Amino acid sequence: MTDTLDSTIVAQYLADNPHFFEEHANLLGDVKLSSPLTGRAVSLQERQMEVMRDKYKALELRLSELTRHAEANAAIANRFHAWNQALLQVRSDAEVPRAVVQGLVDSFHVPAATLRLFNVAPEFADEWFASGVSEDARLFANSLLAPYCGSNNDFEAVRWLDDAEHIKSAVILPLRKPGSKGAAFGLLIMGSPDPERFTSLMATDFLVHIGETASVALAPLLA
Repeated sequence: MTDTLDSTIVAQYLADNPHFFEEHANLLGDVKLSSPLTGRAVSLQERQMEVMRDKYKALELRLSELTRHAEANAAIANRFHAWNQALLQVRSDAEVPRAVVQGLVDSFHVPAATLRLFNVAPEFADEWFASGVSEDARLFANSLLAPYCGSNNDFEAVRWLDDAEHIKSAVILPLRKPGSKGAAFGLLIMGSPDPERFTSLMATDFLVHIGETASVALAPLLA
Protein backbone atom coordinates (compact mmCIF):
# COMPACT_ATOMS: atom_id res chain seq x y z
CA MET A 1 0.00 0.00 0.00
CA THR A 2 1.32 3.44 -0.90
CA ASP A 3 1.09 6.09 1.82
CA THR A 4 -0.57 9.37 0.79
CA LEU A 5 1.63 12.38 1.41
CA ASP A 6 0.18 15.13 3.54
CA SER A 7 -0.01 18.30 1.41
CA THR A 8 1.26 20.39 4.30
CA ILE A 9 4.37 18.22 4.48
CA VAL A 10 4.98 18.74 0.75
CA ALA A 11 4.45 22.48 1.10
CA GLN A 12 6.82 22.65 4.05
CA TYR A 13 9.44 20.61 2.17
CA LEU A 14 9.32 23.02 -0.80
CA ALA A 15 9.55 26.00 1.57
CA ASP A 16 12.57 24.46 3.28
CA ASN A 17 14.23 23.61 -0.02
CA PRO A 18 14.04 26.72 -2.23
CA HIS A 19 16.47 25.21 -4.75
CA PHE A 20 14.21 22.24 -5.50
CA PHE A 21 12.89 23.62 -8.77
CA GLU A 22 16.39 24.69 -9.83
CA GLU A 23 17.45 21.08 -9.49
CA HIS A 24 14.26 19.84 -11.18
CA ALA A 25 13.62 22.62 -13.69
CA ASN A 26 11.70 20.31 -16.01
CA LEU A 27 8.88 20.16 -13.45
CA LEU A 28 8.12 23.84 -14.00
CA GLY A 29 6.76 22.96 -17.41
CA ASP A 30 5.48 19.49 -16.59
CA VAL A 31 3.38 20.33 -13.50
CA LYS A 32 -0.08 21.41 -14.62
CA LEU A 33 -2.44 23.57 -12.60
CA SER A 34 -5.98 24.72 -13.24
CA SER A 35 -6.12 28.44 -14.03
CA PRO A 36 -8.99 30.28 -12.26
CA LEU A 37 -8.82 32.88 -15.03
CA THR A 38 -9.19 30.67 -18.09
CA GLY A 39 -10.25 27.36 -16.58
CA ARG A 40 -7.64 25.50 -18.63
CA ALA A 41 -4.59 23.62 -17.37
CA VAL A 42 -1.43 25.75 -17.28
CA SER A 43 2.13 25.14 -16.26
CA LEU A 44 3.47 26.13 -12.88
CA GLN A 45 5.35 28.99 -14.54
CA GLU A 46 2.21 30.30 -16.23
CA ARG A 47 0.23 30.06 -13.01
CA GLN A 48 2.95 31.97 -11.16
CA MET A 49 2.81 34.71 -13.78
CA GLU A 50 -0.98 34.91 -13.36
CA VAL A 51 -0.56 35.28 -9.59
CA MET A 52 2.07 38.00 -10.06
CA ARG A 53 -0.14 39.85 -12.54
CA ASP A 54 -3.03 39.74 -10.06
CA LYS A 55 -0.83 41.12 -7.29
CA TYR A 56 0.52 43.83 -9.60
CA LYS A 57 -3.01 44.80 -10.66
CA ALA A 58 -4.11 45.01 -7.00
CA LEU A 59 -1.12 47.22 -6.21
CA GLU A 60 -1.92 49.45 -9.19
CA LEU A 61 -5.50 49.88 -7.99
CA ARG A 62 -4.32 50.66 -4.46
CA LEU A 63 -1.79 53.20 -5.75
CA SER A 64 -4.47 54.81 -7.89
CA GLU A 65 -6.76 55.06 -4.86
CA LEU A 66 -4.02 56.61 -2.73
CA THR A 67 -3.24 59.09 -5.52
CA ARG A 68 -6.89 60.15 -5.71
CA HIS A 69 -7.00 60.67 -1.95
CA ALA A 70 -3.76 62.67 -2.05
CA GLU A 71 -5.06 64.87 -4.86
CA ALA A 72 -8.34 65.44 -3.02
CA ASN A 73 -6.53 66.39 0.20
CA ALA A 74 -4.21 68.71 -1.72
CA ALA A 75 -7.20 70.44 -3.32
CA ILE A 76 -8.85 70.92 0.09
CA ALA A 77 -5.60 72.25 1.55
CA ASN A 78 -5.33 74.78 -1.28
CA ARG A 79 -8.91 75.92 -0.71
CA PHE A 80 -8.26 76.22 3.01
CA HIS A 81 -5.18 78.34 2.24
CA ALA A 82 -7.21 80.62 -0.04
CA TRP A 83 -9.86 81.06 2.66
CA ASN A 84 -7.21 81.96 5.24
CA GLN A 85 -5.74 84.54 2.89
CA ALA A 86 -9.16 86.12 2.42
CA LEU A 87 -9.61 86.39 6.20
CA LEU A 88 -6.19 88.00 6.65
CA GLN A 89 -7.13 90.75 4.21
CA VAL A 90 -10.08 91.94 6.33
CA ARG A 91 -9.34 95.21 8.12
CA SER A 92 -12.52 95.69 10.17
CA ASP A 93 -13.84 93.37 12.91
CA ALA A 94 -17.40 93.96 11.72
CA GLU A 95 -16.49 92.62 8.28
CA VAL A 96 -14.99 89.36 9.54
CA PRO A 97 -18.26 87.36 9.79
CA ARG A 98 -19.14 88.15 6.19
CA ALA A 99 -15.59 87.28 5.11
CA VAL A 100 -15.76 83.95 6.94
CA VAL A 101 -19.05 83.02 5.27
CA GLN A 102 -18.28 84.34 1.79
CA GLY A 103 -14.84 82.79 1.89
CA LEU A 104 -16.35 79.35 2.49
CA VAL A 105 -18.73 79.84 -0.43
CA ASP A 106 -15.98 81.05 -2.75
CA SER A 107 -13.09 78.81 -1.72
CA PHE A 108 -14.93 75.58 -0.96
CA HIS A 109 -17.81 76.04 -3.43
CA VAL A 110 -20.33 75.61 -0.63
CA PRO A 111 -23.88 76.36 -1.89
CA ALA A 112 -24.90 78.14 1.32
CA ALA A 113 -23.21 79.30 4.51
CA THR A 114 -23.90 81.56 7.47
CA LEU A 115 -23.09 81.97 11.13
CA ARG A 116 -24.44 83.36 14.39
CA LEU A 117 -22.54 84.65 17.42
CA PHE A 118 -23.73 84.87 21.02
CA ASN A 119 -22.84 87.55 23.57
CA VAL A 120 -21.19 89.91 21.11
CA ALA A 121 -19.80 93.30 22.12
CA PRO A 122 -22.45 96.06 22.34
CA GLU A 123 -21.33 97.73 19.11
CA PHE A 124 -22.21 94.56 17.18
CA ALA A 125 -25.51 93.78 18.92
CA ASP A 126 -27.62 94.91 15.93
CA GLU A 127 -25.60 93.12 13.27
CA TRP A 128 -27.07 90.25 11.22
CA PHE A 129 -24.71 87.71 12.78
CA ALA A 130 -26.02 88.43 16.30
CA SER A 131 -29.75 88.18 15.62
CA GLY A 132 -32.44 85.53 15.79
CA VAL A 133 -30.75 83.05 18.12
CA SER A 134 -32.99 81.15 20.54
CA GLU A 135 -31.95 79.63 23.83
CA ASP A 136 -32.42 76.19 22.27
CA ALA A 137 -29.88 77.06 19.60
CA ARG A 138 -27.37 78.08 22.28
CA LEU A 139 -27.93 74.84 24.16
CA PHE A 140 -27.50 72.91 20.93
CA ALA A 141 -24.22 74.73 20.23
CA ASN A 142 -22.90 73.84 23.69
CA SER A 143 -23.82 70.19 23.17
CA LEU A 144 -21.74 69.90 20.00
CA LEU A 145 -18.35 68.51 20.93
CA ALA A 146 -17.51 67.78 17.29
CA PRO A 147 -18.75 69.01 13.90
CA TYR A 148 -22.18 67.80 12.84
CA CYS A 149 -22.10 66.53 9.27
CA GLY A 150 -25.15 64.87 7.75
CA SER A 151 -28.81 65.23 6.89
CA ASN A 152 -30.70 68.40 7.69
CA ASN A 153 -33.06 67.32 10.45
CA ASP A 154 -34.88 70.66 10.45
CA PHE A 155 -32.22 72.29 12.64
CA GLU A 156 -32.92 75.84 13.74
CA ALA A 157 -29.36 76.75 12.74
CA VAL A 158 -29.95 75.52 9.18
CA ARG A 159 -33.02 77.75 8.94
CA TRP A 160 -30.65 80.73 9.19
CA LEU A 161 -29.39 79.90 5.69
CA ASP A 162 -30.83 81.53 2.61
CA ASP A 163 -33.23 79.22 0.77
CA ALA A 164 -33.20 76.99 3.86
CA GLU A 165 -36.24 74.95 2.76
CA HIS A 166 -34.14 73.38 0.00
CA ILE A 167 -31.20 72.40 2.20
CA LYS A 168 -30.93 68.59 2.43
CA SER A 169 -27.51 68.15 4.06
CA ALA A 170 -25.54 70.38 6.36
CA VAL A 171 -22.41 70.97 8.41
CA ILE A 172 -22.79 72.68 11.78
CA LEU A 173 -19.63 73.76 13.57
CA PRO A 174 -19.51 75.01 17.17
CA LEU A 175 -17.38 78.10 17.69
CA ARG A 176 -15.33 78.24 20.87
CA LYS A 177 -12.61 80.51 22.15
CA PRO A 178 -9.16 79.23 21.14
CA GLY A 179 -7.98 76.55 23.54
CA SER A 180 -11.33 76.44 25.30
CA LYS A 181 -13.49 73.35 25.83
CA GLY A 182 -16.22 75.40 27.46
CA ALA A 183 -19.38 77.04 26.20
CA ALA A 184 -19.70 77.77 22.50
CA PHE A 185 -19.93 81.41 21.48
CA GLY A 186 -21.55 80.72 18.12
CA LEU A 187 -22.35 78.38 15.26
CA LEU A 188 -21.01 78.20 11.72
CA ILE A 189 -23.32 76.49 9.22
CA MET A 190 -22.86 75.20 5.69
CA GLY A 191 -25.64 73.62 3.65
CA SER A 192 -26.42 72.04 0.31
CA PRO A 193 -29.53 70.95 -1.60
CA ASP A 194 -27.61 67.77 -2.43
CA PRO A 195 -28.35 65.15 0.28
CA GLU A 196 -24.97 63.50 -0.46
CA ARG A 197 -22.83 66.65 -0.25
CA PHE A 198 -22.43 66.34 3.52
CA THR A 199 -22.80 62.89 5.09
CA SER A 200 -22.02 61.24 8.40
CA LEU A 201 -19.39 59.11 6.64
CA MET A 202 -17.23 62.10 5.75
CA ALA A 203 -13.93 62.71 7.52
CA THR A 204 -14.16 65.82 9.70
CA ASP A 205 -10.48 66.78 10.12
CA PHE A 206 -10.70 69.78 7.80
CA LEU A 207 -14.05 70.77 9.29
CA VAL A 208 -12.43 70.93 12.72
CA HIS A 209 -9.70 73.17 11.28
CA ILE A 210 -12.32 75.41 9.68
CA GLY A 211 -14.17 75.74 12.99
CA GLU A 212 -10.97 76.52 14.90
CA THR A 213 -9.82 79.09 12.33
CA ALA A 214 -13.23 80.78 12.27
CA SER A 215 -13.25 80.84 16.07
CA VAL A 216 -9.90 82.67 16.18
CA ALA A 217 -11.05 85.17 13.54
CA LEU A 218 -14.41 85.87 15.24
CA ALA A 219 -13.35 85.96 18.89
CA PRO A 220 -12.56 89.75 18.83
CA LEU A 221 -16.28 90.46 18.28
CA LEU A 222 -17.28 89.02 21.66
CA ALA A 223 -18.16 91.08 24.70
